[in-house]
Amino acid sequence: MKKNGKLTGACPTDRILKMKIARQIKKSPFRTKVVKKIEEVPPDEWNRVFPQVPEGYGFFKTLDESQFSQFSFYYILAYDRGCLVGAAPCFSVDYSLDTSINGPLRRLSNAVKKVFPRLFSIKALVCGIPMGQGQIGMAECSPALLMAIVQRMESLARKIHAPIIAFKDLDQSYGKLFNPLLNDGFIKIDSLPMTRLSLAFADFEDYLKRLSGPTRYDFRRKLKKASGVDIKTSVVSTLDDPTLDEVYSLYLQAVEIHDMGFEIVPREFFRLISTHMPQETKFFLFRLNGKLIAFVFCLVSEGVLLDYYLGFDYTPAHEYHLYFVKFKEVFNWCLGHGIKTYEMGSTGYEPKRRLKFDFVPVYLFVKARYKMMRPLLKALCALLKFENFDPELKRWNKMQQ
Repeated sequence: MKKNGKLTGACPTDRILKMKIARQIKKSPFRTKVVKKIEEVPPDEWNRVFPQVPEGYGFFKTLDESQFSQFSFYYILAYDRGCLVGAAPCFSVDYSLDTSINGPLRRLSNAVKKVFPRLFSIKALVCGIPMGQGQIGMAECSPALLMAIVQRMESLARKIHAPIIAFKDLDQSYGKLFNPLLNDGFIKIDSLPMTRLSLAFADFEDYLKRLSGPTRYDFRRKLKKASGVDIKTSVVSTLDDPTLDEVYSLYLQAVEIHDMGFEIVPREFFRLISTHMPQETKFFLFRLNGKLIAFVFCLVSEGVLLDYYLGFDYTPAHEYHLYFVKFKEVFNWCLGHGIKTYEMGSTGYEPKRRLKFDFVPVYLFVKARYKMMRPLLKALCALLKFENFDPELKRWNKMQQ
């Protein structure tokens, strides 16, 4: 609306959407609200409805306190007669549309963004976590409960001026519940698959026998090269300040070299995760002549090890094939501690395929709040699919079809 030649208030479309969402929320049998810190939710209430995964209450508390510059975190809570029945962790992000691009095109887009930093960015409200598989807490698999969460997401997205809402990296177990959203303006997109290795092996030699001949030969050759130097490995749950500085320096090297464009974890995250999740947190540290040359940050829970972040000093990393050294050490630690599943997350698919990891499909459900944006969003999603920029991922997707 114009007043004295100036734009004031919301546009008519915004007002109509606001009224529509308010009516839907009012009609819902569930009452929903949004909080900005998970500490506003009693841990026992959260744990009753949220899946028993490593990224639990302590993980979200770490996210809240780590001072991420890229994300703002929210928690959508749904109640039925005063009892918590739904918990949906969310974050807002200025999503860069070139996130899936790599190679020369990525270097070109990075150069353009130095001049126009927000050119490829669009604000989104996303249900899930920035760095892993999405989960939603629901006391029962209820379409009405899911719609109550979606409606509250729409209301929050309008409030923070996010034209996009999304559910991130949901596995196939959510398909039956979420597929009806495709009739409500959402589109379903193949995301980067997770990778998983079932540890049904007597020992590391037994595992090597299951690999192809060329891969087994190559693996032994690389380990032999590393055996010529004294690489010392330790596993700790907390880092002292000097070690934290070393770890974070290697992490930043990995971010820079691999252009990991979605999330950059603050230094505080690696300190606070040990405070809030002391039993689940493991740091594998690799030293050569006293110098830290590699680390792996993992979470362990319910017989599963999640290999989350790693960092290398890349000169010895290439010389001594530290990627394979770290894999063997983590693998043997898992066998020695009764771990049944080794998960390594997404990206870097070619070596994981050779190491016999299974690719686990996950999906994005994305909606543009404004109908006029939806055809453009659909076209962009088709153009910028992850598989278009990763040959190994493209081959896997064809095999799935």
